[in-house]
Amino acid sequence: MPLDRIVMDPLTRRQEHEWVLDIRQNIEEGLDDVDEGIHVSIFNVPKTLISIKQEAYIPQQVALGPYHHWRSELYELDRYKLSSARRTAKQFRNIKLQNLVEHFAEHEANIRACYHSYLDFGGETLAWMFAVDASFLLEYLQIYAVKNGASLTRVSSKMTHLVDYTRRKIAHHVILRDIIMLENQIPLFLLRDLHRFCELEKPDEVLAVMLVGLCKDLCPIKMLDYSHIGEECLRAAHLLELLYYMVVPELQVTVEIEDIEKANELENDGCCKKALNSVCSILCFLNLVPIRCLGKICKSENFRLVIKLPWNIIKQILKVANKNRIQRLISSVKKVAEQVETVPSQREDESPLIEELTIPSVTELSHSGIKFRPSKGGLGTIEFDKASATFYLPILKLNENSEVVLRNLIAYEASIAPKVIVFTRYTELMNGIIDSEEDVKLLREAGIILNCLKSDEEVATLWNCMSKSVETTKVPILDKVIKEVNTYHSATWNVKTNSFMKRYVFGSWKCLTFLAANLLLLLTVVQAFCSMYKCSR
Repeated sequence: MPLDRIVMDPLTRRQEHEWVLDIRQNIEEGLDDVDEGIHVSIFNVPKTLISIKQEAYIPQQVALGPYHHWRSELYELDRYKLSSARRTAKQFRNIKLQNLVEHFAEHEANIRACYHSYLDFGGETLAWMFAVDASFLLEYLQIYAVKNGASLTRVSSKMTHLVDYTRRKIAHHVILRDIIMLENQIPLFLLRDLHRFCELEKPDEVLAVMLVGLCKDLCPIKMLDYSHIGEECLRAAHLLELLYYMVVPELQVTVEIEDIEKANELENDGCCKKALNSVCSILCFLNLVPIRCLGKICKSENFRLVIKLPWNIIKQILKVANKNRIQRLISSVKKVAEQVETVPSQREDESPLIEELTIPSVTELSHSGIKFRPSKGGLGTIEFDKASATFYLPILKLNENSEVVLRNLIAYEASIAPKVIVFTRYTELMNGIIDSEEDVKLLREAGIILNCLKSDEEVATLWNCMSKSVETTKVPILDKVIKEVNTYHSATWNVKTNSFMKRYVFGSWKCLTFLAANLLLLLTVVQAFCSMYKCSR
């Protein structure tokens, strides 16, 4: 073995020694008991999501927290963050910024416990990092602290091109999108502690107003009542979690007992429907079995002899001029017979490789008589009224920030994995009913979509690309609505007629082509025979 592999580098020995000391200290002193009760809430976005649209998950302008702290392309905004930290320190009650840093250092274990990945930073580095980042975020939130039409505090002139009260500047929206990204979150309790250090009356109430204002600005679902959020907003782990629980209601997991009883009654009284389904199954079976039998018969030598022999006799007797056409007909019949044998069949126990949400588009539902109306609330108000054939959906606001917000809400929901993944299922529903810009136009005219983008086509593209890499989920409440819509749509006469034609007519095109070819062949024989023997009309 070479000598350079035996002798270890002194720097490597020192690193290993420091690592052993850290491990020993953590085990002997029991440091992990300090963060007991703190849940992981800030996750890394899965690579499968980042690979689809990286700019929707990776901050483009400002880094908050440790995940993107060392990215050199984000250093440009550090001088603004330092300026925010200096201005924030001037509002402290007879203390300095160093005191805030020491306070954060005391909560190092709790800070580390909030992050899913290991933070390769020292305790003092983390404390200074969060002191600066929290100061910048707090100053940015001040534009949402509105009372009697005026801001509670004043933003520095150096920040006016970044922090925009009118919320129309490009830089404002870029930073706004970065602030709400999953990997760019910082624990909310640090922001709360920082705000308490400032010389303000009722700091928690003022901070709650800021947080709710920001979430109202970013919330894709238009809510009519935000009163239930004010008291609980400071309990959230971070801004994205607060926005998530503002959008997603607490829906019941199981179907109500009354619905189960109704389903049982329908099952007991559905003998006629079962008989009809059996007949349809037999027809479907006949749709495939005779085709295979005909295919085998047509490929047999006896069948070929029966087909060729009469024509050989006729050609010798009649010397018909159109023998080439007859031969082409025979060859076409053979090709059809060979193709029929290769008809794919799917057994009942086989399922498609990718399970997708099955629901017609808005245009198809409208043609079947279903009307769309905005509901007065969030996702919990999605329902279908059978009596009036009305599909109620929450009002959806879409602007230049919506795609980033929607994608990060989906990523956060996939990370925490609640019992029912409601928001992801909602995106699958919208993805299912929106296929084209015509669908978006109908929802916009119905007042369900408030489109602030350039065109309806952009909205359709946004939804069609939203949940391609997200696993299909099941939510009983929303699935019940989807089932009711599909049942009503399938019961209309035009849908029944189209379904019948596709299944029993268009599905048997090969068999019908085979029969038509043979019928044409038979008519040609009759025509040749009658032309020779001068048959009477």
